[in-house]
Amino acid sequence: MSTEKVVKTDAEWKQILTPEQYQVTRRGATECAFTGQFWDFHEKGMFRCVCCGAELFHSQKKFESGTGWPSFCDPVVNRNIQLKTDSSYGMRRTEVQCAHCDAHLGHVFEDGPPPTHLRYCINSAALNFVKDE
Repeated sequence: MSTEKVVKTDAEWKQILTPEQYQVTRRGATECAFTGQFWDFHEKGMFRCVCCGAELFHSQKKFESGTGWPSFCDPVVNRNIQLKTDSSYGMRRTEVQCAHCDAHLGHVFEDGPPPTHLRYCINSAALNFVKDE
C-alpha cells in the first residue's frame, strides 16, 4: 500500500504549527529532555503526527525509558513511519520520520524492551494525542 504524501510550503507549515513544533518537525530540532508534554503521560489513546494526523504510536506500546522523552517499542503500523540514517553532530543514528509528511519525530535505538528491543524516542512536540473512547 502506498503512502500519499502531505506537502506544504514552509510558510504553510509555520501557519499551522507552533514555533517549537515547526523547529522539531520541519527543522529536525530536539526538545529538551523532561520538558515535553508527553514524557510522563499515562492516558490511554493514540499518538498522531502533529503535522498531518497520521496514527503513529498507541499508548499500549509506550514505556518508561528514563530518558525524558516519550518512548515506544513499536509503531501502530510500520508504513506510517520511515527510517533514515542521521549522521549529524558526529553521531550515527536512525531518524524516525512520519511517512506521510516527512516530519522529524525523533530517533530509534536498539535498547528497548522485549520483544522488539527497540526504543522509538519521540519528541512530544511532534505528537498530538487522541484519547481512547
